[in-house]
Amino acid sequence: MTSTLPETSSAQADAELEKLRVEIDRIDLAMHGLLMERGAIIETLIGIKARQGAGSAFRPAREAAILRALLSRHHGLLPLDTVESIWRIIISTFTYVQLPFNVHFDTESGAAFMQDSTRFHFGFTVPAIPTKGSVAVIAAVAASTGDLGLLAIEQAPHAGVWWRGLLEPQAPKIIARLPFVDRPGHPVARPQFVVARPLAAAASRDVIICALELDRWRPDIDELLPALGGACLAKAADGLGLHLLVAMPGHLGQSGLRDALGGSRGGRARVVEVGSHAAQFVMTPS
Repeated sequence: MTSTLPETSSAQADAELEKLRVEIDRIDLAMHGLLMERGAIIETLIGIKARQGAGSAFRPAREAAILRALLSRHHGLLPLDTVESIWRIIISTFTYVQLPFNVHFDTESGAAFMQDSTRFHFGFTVPAIPTKGSVAVIAAVAASTGDLGLLAIEQAPHAGVWWRGLLEPQAPKIIARLPFVDRPGHPVARPQFVVARPLAAAASRDVIICALELDRWRPDIDELLPALGGACLAKAADGLGLHLLVAMPGHLGQSGLRDALGGSRGGRARVVEVGSHAAQFVMTPS
């Protein structure tokens, strides 16, 4: 006598799978509907901004707050990297819809990696322009009406004082640090800066980035910066002296660094703020 139990079990499994597929379709439709609803709100926002006068569409502080809230409550099977990338692309695409822009990425810091990072953070709608060298990236942003630049923080020794193009008040400034999520094994883990034309009130100021120019090396620098909660990101020398790119806590920033240097021994020190960014979201091990 042939048993019908396997056939019955298989039929039940097929029915359950079909129900799950129906649920997935329902969720997909809901997500698409919500994205279109978001687009309609952005369209209204564009009209309001047009009446007020065009301004930058970038809002780094708001983007960081959105991502921090999403990532803090995230749980389940979907990897955190995917959540970060999806929402970065959503935010970037709707920003592009408001005011089209390009992303110039530095090919001298590893063209394949920098292109991957550009796509991970900005998607395929925003045009990505390969640009040779951080100096050229900063110059391209300065010559544009609203483009972004993506460059690696860790540069080759021959790059020199690549941040010199950020020094003047109306020059491009650092507005973000990528990746936003700090975790081992991140798919685009090398630290990068995003530069843009000055944003004023829209910037996040958790971390302040300063250019420090010294007429000679000061032994106290290696102890002074960590004591202030800061860090040296890059060093370069030229005929005018020693140049450092420094990250400082937002509550101290440029003035705190200048005051600390004034109380230290030895030589002239010039401090210029060249940007700021949100603190990273640190992923704690589960």
